[in-house]
Amino acid sequence: MEEIYEEKQQEISYTEDNIRTLDWKEHIRRRPGMYIGKLGDGSHSDDGIYVLLKEAMDNSIDEYMMGYGKTIEVTVVDGKVSVRDHGRGIPLGKVVDVSSKMNTGGKYDSKAFKKSVGLNGVGIKAVNALSSYFKVCSFRDGEMKCAEFEQGNIVVDCPITKTNEDNGTLTEFIPDKSIFKDYQYLKEHIEPLLKNYVFLNSGLTIVFNGKKFHSRNGLVDLLNENMTTDPLYPIIHLKGEDIEVVITHSNQYGEEYYSFVNGQHTTQGGTHLTAFREALGRTIKEYYNKNFDYADIRSGMVGAISIKVEEPVFESQTKTKLGSKDMGPDGPSVSKFIGDFVKKELDNFLHINHETSEIMLQKIQDSEKERKAIAGVTKLARERAKKANLHNRKLRDCRVHLNDTKGKDLEESSIFITEGDSASGSITKSRDVNTQAVFSLRGKPLNSYGLTKKIVYENEEFNLLQAALNIEDGIEGLRYNKVIVATDADVDGMHIRLLLITFFLQFFPDLIKKGHVYILQTPLFRVRNKKKTIYCYNEEERLNAVNELGPNPEITRFKGLGEISPDEFQHFIGKDIRLEQVSLRKNDLVKELLEFYMGKNTMERQNFIIDNLVIEEDKPDIDSDPLD
Repeated sequence: MEEIYEEKQQEISYTEDNIRTLDWKEHIRRRPGMYIGKLGDGSHSDDGIYVLLKEAMDNSIDEYMMGYGKTIEVTVVDGKVSVRDHGRGIPLGKVVDVSSKMNTGGKYDSKAFKKSVGLNGVGIKAVNALSSYFKVCSFRDGEMKCAEFEQGNIVVDCPITKTNEDNGTLTEFIPDKSIFKDYQYLKEHIEPLLKNYVFLNSGLTIVFNGKKFHSRNGLVDLLNENMTTDPLYPIIHLKGEDIEVVITHSNQYGEEYYSFVNGQHTTQGGTHLTAFREALGRTIKEYYNKNFDYADIRSGMVGAISIKVEEPVFESQTKTKLGSKDMGPDGPSVSKFIGDFVKKELDNFLHINHETSEIMLQKIQDSEKERKAIAGVTKLARERAKKANLHNRKLRDCRVHLNDTKGKDLEESSIFITEGDSASGSITKSRDVNTQAVFSLRGKPLNSYGLTKKIVYENEEFNLLQAALNIEDGIEGLRYNKVIVATDADVDGMHIRLLLITFFLQFFPDLIKKGHVYILQTPLFRVRNKKKTIYCYNEEERLNAVNELGPNPEITRFKGLGEISPDEFQHFIGKDIRLEQVSLRKNDLVKELLEFYMGKNTMERQNFIIDNLVIEEDKPDIDSDPLD
């Protein structure tokens, strides 16, 4: 017994040798999530490679905000990023330090950069550490200084030389492929990021791979760019020192807001967005002097707010949520500052612009009327949902939720919406119970196109889904970061996808606009021999697999999710999960698309179906050689 005890003591010894201090590069490379959020491969807008681009951009934007450099050139070719600004340039003697020494920067002195984005002296160092190639050049008053790094280690330290280049800074980097696996920069994610910068900085021009972005009307242009329905009245634009807001209403359900702090897109809101929503509701209610419900006032509201805060505090390094209570060390609270501004400016605007205030009043009254019309149904539905929450037979929940106040991996929380018991059974058995929930549909859900919100409450399935997602009062309380539609890859499965997306577009468009809805890609074929199994998602992958595995492999065609065993399914919903994000942009003409696909069965649609009909034959695989 004593021998075993001594052995254990040796195993778990805790000495000076166990204590290590990681250098700055190693810490960033080992814990990249602390600095840039999730890694990803570039298929999603919040993947780490876009955070690297943003960190490089933020320094250039800060220069512009201080009044230096009206143009920023951005080039992305074959995974290499280049950002050139025309600001003052980094002081030449500090080029290496600001790129490679943690907590080194010009932003600690609030006089030099009063209300900047990059406050903590970390951002560009994280880009350096996570890049296989990183170069920084500063051009300043006819002189230049360049340095090159690999994975944060300096490899070239050029002396200061003469130059004819304009003042400013050039940053180039290639994200490290050993950290960002098989990554790819996508134009559809880069362009919205760059457009936000010009919307927030009127007068700034960003040139991306030769394409110019410029905005004259600031946040008005931002709303016009992002709204997928027409505004009911011209966008109200209010501007003051350190604050800019825009609001309008549209004929859509829910609320939709875009919020920014010091030019940083706070996708998860924060103290400023909470204060903005409260101020809007309170000011409008007081203006009309009627006992309106705040939910009716804000129903269909679309707005954006941008504020500048001195020394802002964000809730994470990725700066997606503002935590600051005050506008600055000596300033008023964020809530008071925004509340006072909205109260004064919006109230004045409504008093002057009677036509707008009339349309707004009508919209609020319509929302109130609809809410009261379904009040009885809503009450019953809520009671039903409450009971279901205790034992929702359709929901197999997970432990981690996006709206948990504390905990880790909150953004990993997801819910699979499946059709039928066999598919949900396979997913339930193979899922990660910590982060993956499953909601099982009975069959094809109701076509909600053109129906009112009453149907959400009357239809048990939709009501339970709404309750499971916790989105009745808006997506602030959303329980899962990813809402994944998991249907068969056949006609029926496609139809169910369309019906679910129609439901979200009709009643919860913000869920799609904020990038929470995905389609699960599942393999169509399994190709294997006695040594290796390859899952193929299309015909091209199947042919490549056949070539790789040699003569006569066994080929299985999956016709439904229920055919895939739980042991196999875990490969498709694990770390290699393939998801296609459902996106919604202005040029998507949502109303017209929904009318065509989900509206009445017009001759136009019938002809479209006939013209595009594909009859798929299942031919037996003659050359298949089943495994023993």
